[in-house]
Amino acid sequence: MSSQIDHLLNENRRFAPPAEFTATANGTAELYAQAKADRDAFWAEQARALHWDTPFTEVLDWSKPPFAKWFADGELNVAYNCLDRHVEAGNGDRVALLWEGEPGDERRVTYAELTDEVKRLANVLTDLGVVAGDRIAIYLPMIPEAVAAMLAVARLGAIHSVVFGGFSADSLRSRIDDAGAKVVITADGGYRKGKVSALKPAVDQALSDRGAGAQETVEHVIVVRRGENEVDWTEGRDLWWHDVVSAASADHTAQPFPAENPLFILYTSGTTGKPKGILHTSGGYLTQTAYTNRVVHDLHPETDVFWCTADIGWVTGHSYVTYGPLANGATQVLYEGTPDTPHPGRWWEIVQKYGVTVLYTAPTAIRSFMKLGRKIPKQFDLSSLRLLGSVGEPINPEAWMWYRQVIGAKTAPIVDTWWQTETGAMMVSALPGVTEAKPGSAQVPLPGIAIDVVDEDGVHVGNGNGGLLVVTEPWPSMLRGIWGDPDRFVETYWEKFADKGFYFAGDGARLDEDGDVWFLGRVDDVMNVSGHRLSTTEIESALVANEAVAEAAVVGASDETTGQAVVAFVIIKQSFLDEHSPEGLAGTLRRWVGEQIGPIARPRDVYIVGELPKTRSGKIMRRLLRDVAEGREVGDTTTLADTMVMSVISAQVK
Repeated sequence: MSSQIDHLLNENRRFAPPAEFTATANGTAELYAQAKADRDAFWAEQARALHWDTPFTEVLDWSKPPFAKWFADGELNVAYNCLDRHVEAGNGDRVALLWEGEPGDERRVTYAELTDEVKRLANVLTDLGVVAGDRIAIYLPMIPEAVAAMLAVARLGAIHSVVFGGFSADSLRSRIDDAGAKVVITADGGYRKGKVSALKPAVDQALSDRGAGAQETVEHVIVVRRGENEVDWTEGRDLWWHDVVSAASADHTAQPFPAENPLFILYTSGTTGKPKGILHTSGGYLTQTAYTNRVVHDLHPETDVFWCTADIGWVTGHSYVTYGPLANGATQVLYEGTPDTPHPGRWWEIVQKYGVTVLYTAPTAIRSFMKLGRKIPKQFDLSSLRLLGSVGEPINPEAWMWYRQVIGAKTAPIVDTWWQTETGAMMVSALPGVTEAKPGSAQVPLPGIAIDVVDEDGVHVGNGNGGLLVVTEPWPSMLRGIWGDPDRFVETYWEKFADKGFYFAGDGARLDEDGDVWFLGRVDDVMNVSGHRLSTTEIESALVANEAVAEAAVVGASDETTGQAVVAFVIIKQSFLDEHSPEGLAGTLRRWVGEQIGPIARPRDVYIVGELPKTRSGKIMRRLLRDVAEGREVGDTTTLADTMVMSVISAQVK
């Protein structure tokens, strides 16, 4: 039997881009040819789309792998590239941010206004003693000040560490300590599910509840007034944003910094023990985020309204909310709240209200909308949408087709993108004006990117086979290290294939007969059942293909007989729950998987649940489901959108 199951690769539907889309597309077939002919020249051309105060003469220095330098002798200012140059080009009145608060309040922030705010905050930070290289922690909701804070820090050549607003005080403290943050920028609170979620108290706790020997590095806390909730105040340390920023001068000249100047640290989610701070630098990162945003999202700044639904606490929010779209001079939507507040059609209401043309979101969100049914989006005018994208995890073909048919009116191309916090920007995706799309497949590396699927020895597996996804050549937005721990950087990402110089992404993938890439999820999510390697993604896709299933998560649980057993947690559409018992549905689904994939993949257990444990970014926390499946005490749930979900699931399983 094949070492991987072929279920997903049976997909034979194909969708060519509409001719009218191709006619104006930024991404063309010529890009592949240019990149193949001369990678360095290709990336140099992309980099020159930015403003360089000191033009670079060297593209890539790979003399000390895996420590890369891109455009190292060039100098630029990241914030200037995202703001000032657009104002100077006469586009100051263009709207940068169409902000929608969860309660329904709104703000339209132009490039001139955002530039003004960033300059003022940069002057405030300078007066507080912030200089290039200092670290600034940002712990904010999705409000315009969050984008301004990131850009003000970048403007000074300092390093921001954005901490997702859903993280606990403990998580915040560990990140502040690891980075040695000098200033924290936060808010009193932000709106979440119809009420204010407090943030400042977590900062206060993080700065007071310190372990023995911890060195306090934070000198000031700048607080945005958003929630109007009461907060404690430490005189001399705490400052209201509206007091200090409004009083500051808007006269600030952006100074250039070397292309390899650190831009940000972003801690990977789900870390245990010492946080793992992924370090990105300036010139290469901005080059690849701007380029991929332009060609994959087919961004036309004069006419498009772009909406990436990610929170800035995640890398998607860094690359495709703050840096990519603003470097391209785009107009984009920024939404503070949840997709279902105050009603389940809120996202589609926003698309209609602002005339969103490009939507980039997570498969988990798409499947949640599938669960609710097509009646809700059909209540809104979504005709402005011309391109759809997915990010964060593999998208199963059924969700892909629903996305295309219900949201994209059967015409909008879909770009299924693969990349990571570590890669900084998109690596694998269809080019929407070029690629004939396959539901569920990320398809091909982007022009300028070199990837492969290899076996444990680093040997190419060939079409029709599965293995490990590796990046075989350096790329501009690649991580430059783990903050303060170069040995861990080498060990984590490069040691496995050190003899070949491959970056190992930690993901499993397959090449179909055409050589297109199908991602199978994290290697950790590949189960070994009776000697057969089974992907959780493949089994989840088979479950969701059943008409009764709205969403599914699969984990491997220890089993004395088979080594690991397949355990599925499934959400059933309400109409089927009304007509069938959970026990009957579970048995039906076990048989269904056996028929769709093979007996070896049939779940040992199928649990019918009302919800799955998800982070506020929409990712399913499978490690918590694994705890339940193996009868262990459930681990840390602080990063979940709803911390009570696991209690409910545990009660259902017993």
